[in-house]
Amino acid sequence: MSSSEVTDVFFGVTKLFQSTDASLRRMIYFFIKEVAETCNPDDIIIVTSSLTKDMNSNEDLFRANSIRVLSRMIDATMLGAIERYVKQAIVDKNAMVSSSALVAGLHLSKGSPDVVRRWVGEVQEALHSPSAMVQFHALALLYEIKSHDRLAISKMVTQLARGPISSPCAACLLIRYISSSLAGWRGESTASSVERAAYQYLELSLKDRSEAVIFEAAKALCSMPGADDRDLGPAVASLQLFLSSPKPPLRLAAMRALSRVSTARPAALVKCNDDMEALISDSNRSVATFAITTLLKTGSESSVDRLMKQISSFMTEISDDFKVVVVTAIRELCLKYPPKHQVLIGFLANFLREEGGFEFKSAIVDAIVVLMHAVADTKETSLFHLCEFIEDCEFTALSTQILHLVGSLGPATRAPARYIRFIYNRIILENSAIRAAAVSALAKFAVRVPALRSSIKVLLHSSLRDEDDEVRDRATLALRFLGGDLSSCMQRPDHESNLRSPTEEVSESCAVADAPHSTLSVDMLFKPLPLSFVELAGALRQYEKVHGADNEDAILSYSTLPIADAVASTKRVEVPSRSGLKPESNCTAFYKIPEIATLGPILRSTASAPLTESETEYVVSYVKHILEHHLVLEFSVMNTIQDQVLQDAHVVLDSPSDVYQITTILRASSISCGETGTCWVALQRSGTIPDSVGIQFEAQLKFSVVEVDAASGELLGDEDGFQEEYPLEDVELNIDDFIEMAIVEDFRRGWTHVETEEVIRKYALQFKDVRSAVNAIAKCLGMQLDQPSEESFDDSVAMHNFNFYGIYVSGIPVYARAQLHKQNDMFILKLAVRCEVREISTLLADSVN
Repeated sequence: MSSSEVTDVFFGVTKLFQSTDASLRRMIYFFIKEVAETCNPDDIIIVTSSLTKDMNSNEDLFRANSIRVLSRMIDATMLGAIERYVKQAIVDKNAMVSSSALVAGLHLSKGSPDVVRRWVGEVQEALHSPSAMVQFHALALLYEIKSHDRLAISKMVTQLARGPISSPCAACLLIRYISSSLAGWRGESTASSVERAAYQYLELSLKDRSEAVIFEAAKALCSMPGADDRDLGPAVASLQLFLSSPKPPLRLAAMRALSRVSTARPAALVKCNDDMEALISDSNRSVATFAITTLLKTGSESSVDRLMKQISSFMTEISDDFKVVVVTAIRELCLKYPPKHQVLIGFLANFLREEGGFEFKSAIVDAIVVLMHAVADTKETSLFHLCEFIEDCEFTALSTQILHLVGSLGPATRAPARYIRFIYNRIILENSAIRAAAVSALAKFAVRVPALRSSIKVLLHSSLRDEDDEVRDRATLALRFLGGDLSSCMQRPDHESNLRSPTEEVSESCAVADAPHSTLSVDMLFKPLPLSFVELAGALRQYEKVHGADNEDAILSYSTLPIADAVASTKRVEVPSRSGLKPESNCTAFYKIPEIATLGPILRSTASAPLTESETEYVVSYVKHILEHHLVLEFSVMNTIQDQVLQDAHVVLDSPSDVYQITTILRASSISCGETGTCWVALQRSGTIPDSVGIQFEAQLKFSVVEVDAASGELLGDEDGFQEEYPLEDVELNIDDFIEMAIVEDFRRGWTHVETEEVIRKYALQFKDVRSAVNAIAKCLGMQLDQPSEESFDDSVAMHNFNFYGIYVSGIPVYARAQLHKQNDMFILKLAVRCEVREISTLLADSVN
């Protein structure tokens, strides 16, 4: 409904205030509270007099509900008029009225905290109420009032831990406050005395009659900073009792808490192993999964065989998400007990042949690869298992990964010839991507195993006539460096002698160099580069400065390159969340257009961003392509009107800055209904880095509209049509558009290597949890989060530290450190950015605001 319609209904409902029916009045209160934010504020004020009257009514139901509704409607200026009534309601004998007033105080504290702080006396009195719900709400409001004062919180927690809290809900809330406070007080002078009082209260709470209180106390004890196995004993014993509870929620909660403890202190849970083994057959699969993964962490070497037998029947009954968790636990168990590698690797290999999705199979392959490098005895057995897997593998990414691994490790095994059959089968049976990877793997065997070289050459000859360019090129190049004779494979019948295949062209280009293949040539093909790409780029830039880019007499080789003092080596990764389009499709479309293909290589392409709503008649989105000296905007225009054809569609930009000058505008010739056309705008960039970002271009779509018959498509009007303009959202250019996500191998080394002074900023962020805040920071910066662990996102910890890394499009590494400190319902962010170019650091640090 529109705002006017809501207002009409609102005034109609307010006439029902004359009714005394309790159920109808409750519905009225509920309706007013829900539509208060939709209606006009001036109209809402009219009903406050009726609500104030109900607040002083003799009916407790009317009083309680009117207070709740008023707290959602009034602001700081109106609060003074009803403050006296709310304070009286807090200490009211009726539990419903008192609880409603306390909840109203929680809402009002966000907008008028100074006023609510004056109610501390009444709130403390409400804490002694016999009502469980009143105690719970009073404790929540008291904590909110004192949350700005850490000393006051310390005294409150200490006093309440000794005082009578009879409400189970209030006791659980107090335990949570104690747990979060202990994390914040860690390392302070008063921490020891507070910890002793907190520990005594938590240990006493383990004997409470309420199961919820017992669980909260046990969980808090398990997460206490600095707790040893002796301190965890009472909590683990209480959770162990819950494992045999007939209530599934209790069993699940206990297992989840024990699973967290097992990560850091598996020895403390050894006495629970028998109870956890009984839960493997639990009807709740979540409980069973936690039991298995915890047993894999706490079990002894002698229990591995028994656990594997129990897990085998269990794995077929759970989803892939749970299977991935189990696989991760098995990997850690094998690293813990290397002598059991045959049993554990065999278990993983068996499930490689079972049904499962990509994530599950990828987790198994990654686990086997990790174990191959960590436990040397598993290498040949694991490699053979992986070769058997690719015989039936339906995932191209996994097949190519395994073929690369076989090509790297297979030649060094005792019997390398046994793997040739598996590789050659991929050339015969699989798609082009896998065939190309198989050709490279065969070439690696031929280089490193001379005894197999002649046989592998014969196999590679069969790929010279492959239908895929990549496969043919790899086979031709490999044979050339291996000294193979390509001429015999290039002979054709006389009637085809005038036709030239791509393989012949590659062969002829390779034949230009008459020198025989050398060890250096083979090394260049199959061994990694002697330096990283970042270091190579820096060395080439220094080489051009010394010798000039067009100096033909200069000899370019690894030995003649200057040594570039680069930061930590990096490797690029694909980040789907930042790129809505595949890079291959972007580059293919870009380089097919002569007018813009000559501008240079694409350094980075952003995600597709909308410029219109998805329901409009013309749906427009765009992608930004960043080049060294240019910015190319790719606009996708979709026509949704059946009786119109758009001709000569193009986007006109109005730049507020002289930094960007439009050089090329390419139009979409014709866009029919349901079709998407593409138009381009190329801009030349000049000026410094700060001038190149933070710019908004006013955009407008211009085109000619030709009317056609919706059914037949025949032309109805003038074939030239009529000119039309359609406004678009502004095209924004931010600093994160120039940052490419990447993974750094040694963040600390790179951070300390940057000599430029870091730029520091502080912000207050409103997020519910740590993960949401970190994801938002990474999105604003456009940088990669550096290897976070699952424990890094624990919301019970007060302080969090995260590292971010990215590369500016010109190849300049950028480092950022974020420190998150939770205070009440917000996070205080301290952000430090380091980069060789200080302007980039400043722009990134300011982009969070």
